Amino acid sequence: MSDTEHPKSAPADRATAGPFDDSEANPVRPYVDLGGIKLLPRPDLAVRLEVEEGNKRVVAVALDYAGSTLQLQPFAAPRSSGLWHEIRQQIVQQIEKQGGRTVEATGPLGPELRAEIPAPNGQGSRIARFVGVDGPRWFLRGVISGEGAGNAEAAAKIEELFRSIVVVRGTTPMPPRDLIPLHVPASVAGQSPTGPTPTGPTPTGPATAV
Repeated sequence: MSDTEHPKSAPADRATAGPFDDSEANPVRPYVDLGGIKLLPRPDLAVRLEVEEGNKRVVAVALDYAGSTLQLQPFAAPRSSGLWHEIRQQIVQQIEKQGGRTVEATGPLGPELRAEIPAPNGQGSRIARFVGVDGPRWFLRGVISGEGAGNAEAAAKIEELFRSIVVVRGTTPMPPRDLIPLHVPASVAGQSPTGPTPTGPTPTGPATAV
């Protein structure tokens, strides 16, 4: 392993308890297809797609659930090494440049960052948890805000939601760190979700119940 490669970071039971690779998902379950990820519909779950203004590309999926928001981004990754170790370091540097603070901790999903990020308007700060799991040829990043960032009961609910996600890497060759393409689900394809490119743990965009 070279100096630039890191071992994969994932729960020991990832293959059976998630987040899942598409090859590990139950084929008969009624997943909502968002391209690079699939999710199970559940009561009180709302989905928001974050879209770049210029090219209308979907760049993140935000899930509002149980008083928390979970922002998701799936990335292509090497077959044998992981991305989370290096990406955590970059997140720390980015937040410090914004005047925020981070603490690394070990949670149910493995290493995570607990961050205090200044609000864009300079009024107060936001609390968020950055989590990540390295899977087979993919990396799934999550940003948890709201109740799940600090309340243990709420955190367990949003962590369960994260672990229910299915990542669809596909067979198309992609450089590591490239965002796996996301798209509007077929059931709402006639809508045009828009919102700014995500710059922090508070996603924006229209909500769609699933």
